[in-house]
Amino acid sequence: MSLLLSGLNNEQLKAVTLPHQSALILAGAGSGKTRVLTTRIAYLIQSRQVSPHSILAVTFTNKAAKEMLARISAMLPINIQGMWVGTFHGLCNRMLRAHYQDAGLPRVFQILDSADQLAVIKRVLKGIGADDEKFPPRQVQWFINNAKDEGLRGSQVEVYDDFTRKMGEFYSAYEQQCNKEGMVDFAELLLRSYELLTRNEILQRHYSSRFNHILVDEFQDTSQLQYKWLKLLAGVEAAVFVVGDDDQSIYAFRGANTGNMKDFEHDFHISKIIKLEQNYRSHGNILDAANTLIRNNSGRLDKNLWTSEGHGEPLRVYNAQTDFDEAAFIVKEAKFLQAGGVRLSQIGLLYRSNAQSRVLEHALFNASLAYRVYGGLRFFERQEIKHALAYLRMIANQNDDNALLRIINFPARGIGIRSLEQLQFDAKQQGGSLWQAALEKYRVGAIPIQESEDMASVSHIESRKADKPKKGLNSFVVLIESMQQGCLELPLPEIVDHMLEHSGLVDYYRAQREGANRLENLNELINAATSYIQEADDGSLATFLAHASLEAGEHQSGNNQDALQLMTVHSAKGLEFHSVFLSGLEEGLFPHENSRNEVGGLEEERRLMYVALTRAQRRLYLSFTQSRMLHGQTRYNIPSRFLEEIPDSLLEWLRPVQEEVITQQVSGIMEQELGAADPRSGMLTRNSKFGIQDRTLGITGMEASQWRIGQNVVHAKFGTGIIVNCEGGGSDARVQVKFSQAGTKWLSLEYAKLVST
Repeated sequence: MSLLLSGLNNEQLKAVTLPHQSALILAGAGSGKTRVLTTRIAYLIQSRQVSPHSILAVTFTNKAAKEMLARISAMLPINIQGMWVGTFHGLCNRMLRAHYQDAGLPRVFQILDSADQLAVIKRVLKGIGADDEKFPPRQVQWFINNAKDEGLRGSQVEVYDDFTRKMGEFYSAYEQQCNKEGMVDFAELLLRSYELLTRNEILQRHYSSRFNHILVDEFQDTSQLQYKWLKLLAGVEAAVFVVGDDDQSIYAFRGANTGNMKDFEHDFHISKIIKLEQNYRSHGNILDAANTLIRNNSGRLDKNLWTSEGHGEPLRVYNAQTDFDEAAFIVKEAKFLQAGGVRLSQIGLLYRSNAQSRVLEHALFNASLAYRVYGGLRFFERQEIKHALAYLRMIANQNDDNALLRIINFPARGIGIRSLEQLQFDAKQQGGSLWQAALEKYRVGAIPIQESEDMASVSHIESRKADKPKKGLNSFVVLIESMQQGCLELPLPEIVDHMLEHSGLVDYYRAQREGANRLENLNELINAATSYIQEADDGSLATFLAHASLEAGEHQSGNNQDALQLMTVHSAKGLEFHSVFLSGLEEGLFPHENSRNEVGGLEEERRLMYVALTRAQRRLYLSFTQSRMLHGQTRYNIPSRFLEEIPDSLLEWLRPVQEEVITQQVSGIMEQELGAADPRSGMLTRNSKFGIQDRTLGITGMEASQWRIGQNVVHAKFGTGIIVNCEGGGSDARVQVKFSQAGTKWLSLEYAKLVST
């Protein structure tokens, strides 16, 4: 036992060795929360307070769940296979598989990922004649998932107007379609599991008495429905041990409810919160900046991160002229770090919006610096894998309409849109699935067309064209039935292999010019099936397909090449780097302009900034630009308010080389682009640390005092415009002008013959 607890600090030890009681552990970034959670589980088992089968541990990603299990097995010589450790969706799937009849589901129900769910919604909307311009499918999908996260069915949605009435009808129609086809989406897993426990008191008592200890990781990211589900499982006897950090709650757009932590404190009668404040990741200056910043948020559970590692370096701030200038600076510093012994993989380049990455990637590519965009296309979301999984889904459940529609004409069989529409009509008339309608067509005489030697007759050719869809449909029916029969006695990896061999996918991609990578991915699917049966209790096709759906969205690592890591700040949560570049610290970008229109939006943006700062271990760069190209337009910026919220004593300001030659009058630009009434423009003169006060251009010669950024000018050829940038001096001086009609152009002051207006 002493070995298990060795190395824990006082607060960690206090949390791990708590008696049988519910507890709220407020764990700051880098404070060892995963170690506390896993050690708590190991402590409970080793001290014989509870059996492994009486523990329920919930986290948010499959990666985190696997890491948790790996740590527990390294601490204790126990069989972890039977333990209930996983994500909310994974554990709900496990419960529904065990009680599918009580939940009103078929035994081999299929799980829809986000893309498949959207496809079903599109079919439903088309089937009921909905106007997809007035009711976009993605908006309907958001509405349905949001309602499910609130625990509401289509009939329970509150109707405010005609729009919400229609949305409720679409939701109900979608529910009917999913029930008919035996499918559940991700949100449905949790909602149906919650409903199962709510209406089945015997089952609820069974689970609440079984799980004496419930442990929850990243509790700040839980939704209202997830919290309700946990309370049902806890009953009145279980000790609920939650670990979280309200300052890192950044997923409101996914339904995360920061109020759950306060509610938990009240509902479970928490007398004292245990705070993990000692940070083992970052130097002191980084932590002080994060602490000072986050104190501007209201209603938080106060904590103050500290470290015994010393203050470290100041945060470096770069005031760039343009986004290209910013990218060039980052490349230069990344090379400097690499030359100093920092591996590229230990350098994180973070940005608020994916749109920022293009210029950064271009600069890195030109500098021959290896980089990887974290969170690229995932394995189970790749086109060829989704096709293969659709074939497997048809083998497991032939009534899966979504799978059928994906592969019925892939590879091509001559089945066109009109044929599919007719098939959908027949299925609707019969009240069955598309497969049942196809089977009916096959059985009532749509016999495959025999080859004819008489090809001279035009009428015969036209007849064969008309029969082509029938032949294609029949061949599809025969293919699926033969694959299902051929896979009856095969183990999972051989089922996948058999499907690939007979589906035509391998031949199709082999014939493609760039199909080699897709073939490698298809072969990797066999490896995935092999690995799955080695780790799972149930190696059936149905559970493998459920696993594939749950894994979709998990990041699959690339090759082992040392590469700089690019990602959004949201993607960076949970990661850490020796050095971090945080780019684009500009009003409207970070904090994002949308945050101004959302309740609590600015505070969530500040939490996101807090997450970004605390990713850095040793060195942190903050950069902003005075102009940036976004969405095809040049955007003139003022620095983020978050920079103002960090004390000057923690910052080292870096100036671009050009500033000795060029200074700028930014206030004029802001009035032109944002309007003088914009309250953010007050930042232009509020704080001198940004170095952007009202100043004239520093161009020498050519009557420089005549020109200033933000000045309106006229050109004989290009018409009216506004000066947005400048460089050089003497005969080399030039200005960049944004013209109303001709776009943005660089013009020499010596030859441009601009006229001030």
